[in-house]
Amino acid sequence: MNREAKIKRSTLETDIEVKLKIDGNGKHKISSGIPFMDHMISLVAKHGFFDIELKARGDTDVDYHHTVEDIGICLGQALEKALDKKKGIKRYGDATVPMIESLASVTLDLSGRSNFVYNVKLKKEKVGEFDTELAEEFFRSFAGNCGIDLHINKIYGDNTHHILEAVFKAFGQALDQATAIDQRIKGVLSTKGKL
Repeated sequence: MNREAKIKRSTLETDIEVKLKIDGNGKHKISSGIPFMDHMISLVAKHGFFDIELKARGDTDVDYHHTVEDIGICLGQALEKALDKKKGIKRYGDATVPMIESLASVTLDLSGRSNFVYNVKLKKEKVGEFDTELAEEFFRSFAGNCGIDLHINKIYGDNTHHILEAVFKAFGQALDQATAIDQRIKGVLSTKGKL
C-alpha cells in the first residue's frame, strides 16, 4: 500500500506545496518562511514517523496568519488523500507528552467528521516572531480539512515554547497511532462500514 499524497495550493495570499508519506521514518524538509512553524512541523514528522516535504511562500510581510492556516489546510488534505478509504487503520490515537515542566495531551479520531477542541492557555502571545494563537489556527485548519475529531489539552506548564512543543509532538504520536494498520480490521473500524 502506497500511502502518500501531494497537495498544491495557490491563492493570492499563499503558494504551498506539500508531499506527505504516512509510512515513513520521520524525514522532513520544511521551508515555510516561518522558522517556529518549520520547527513544529518537523516535530510532527519526526515523532509521527511521517515523511514530510513542505515548501510555502506567503504574505508574511502582513503577518503569519494566512501561511500558517493554509499549511494546516494542505497538510490536512494531504493526510486525508493519503489515507484513501481508511481501510485497516486503527482510527483512534492518543498521546500525552512531557516537555520539561510542561505536559500536553492530544486525542483524535480519524472519523471523517471534523470537530476541534483546544484547551491550551498560554502566558505569552509570541514565541520569537510567532503569534502563539496561530497554533490553534493550524490545528483547526488541519482538523477541518482531514475530517478529524481532534482534542488538544494542556495539562500543565509554564513555558510557552515547551507547551507548544509538547502539543506538536503529541499530535505526531497520536496521528501515528491512528493511521497505523491493524491486520485484524477488515474494511474500516466502524459499525457503519464507512468512515
